[in-house]
Amino acid sequence: MQRLTGFLRLMRPANIVTAIADILAGIIISGYLSFPAFSLLPLFLLVLVTVGLYGGGVVFNDVFDAKLDKIERPERPIPSGLISSRSASILGGLLLLMAIITAAFVHPAELMSLSVLLAVIIAIAALIYDKWGKHQSWWGPLNMGLCRGFNLLLGISIVPAAVTQYWWLGIFPVIYIAAITMISRDEVHGGKKKTLYAAAFLYLIVLAFISWLAFTNGQLLKASGFILLFAVMIFLPLSKAIKDPVAPNIGRSVKAGVLAIILMNASWAAAYGSVGGALIILCLLPLSIILARLFAVT
Repeated sequence: MQRLTGFLRLMRPANIVTAIADILAGIIISGYLSFPAFSLLPLFLLVLVTVGLYGGGVVFNDVFDAKLDKIERPERPIPSGLISSRSASILGGLLLLMAIITAAFVHPAELMSLSVLLAVIIAIAALIYDKWGKHQSWWGPLNMGLCRGFNLLLGISIVPAAVTQYWWLGIFPVIYIAAITMISRDEVHGGKKKTLYAAAFLYLIVLAFISWLAFTNGQLLKASGFILLFAVMIFLPLSKAIKDPVAPNIGRSVKAGVLAIILMNASWAAAYGSVGGALIILCLLPLSIILARLFAVT
């Protein structure tokens, strides 16, 4: 039982729920749910794909960080000796492989569908980040952001033609996650106010764009509540971190930023006129918060 818990800790369940929110938002944006006789199977498969991709990505993050974690985070499953690096590597590899194979069944008539291609790109981007990207000052945040941007497009790929129409939306999760990644680098030792102000500016860009998109789509009134909740959740802890940039405040800001991805995705859905879809995505937030009390959010 303890070993199973260790594997779950490696996978960051609370974070995985936020990745599922990306997929649901992408599916809503694609217009798939407005089809007269849509099937839930491709939706379910894409959820499994993102679980495998995100889970596998964060497992390999801990594999590559094992030596550093012995010093900075000795309580994690690998440095504590609960899970071996070999076992974690096998788990991470199986999760990524499962994700790519599952993606092939989203559009089974196509040998190499767009969903498969995006799954492969995300897996490669995650491994690059885990091994090298995180150590680069500017490439690291961008690399991590690309994983999320492509994840939103993965949800949109349920209607392949919609990716051509909405590919540019993937830029804004990149900006948002880049901001969180900038902040997260100081979780252990505390941060610099300059970095936090830069992250706040990136947050504002994302909020402004979602608000503008909702306005141009004639959905600003419907989306305003979700956008406001999103803004409060990210800026309240960030403002405390700016006042006192010690490690605990930085950690709380990172945790709030990750969980708020669900609210960002709910805002996307509402901006495209699906308040019902936004509420369904919002329902993932309590689940993610509960899991965040049981497992680390980084």
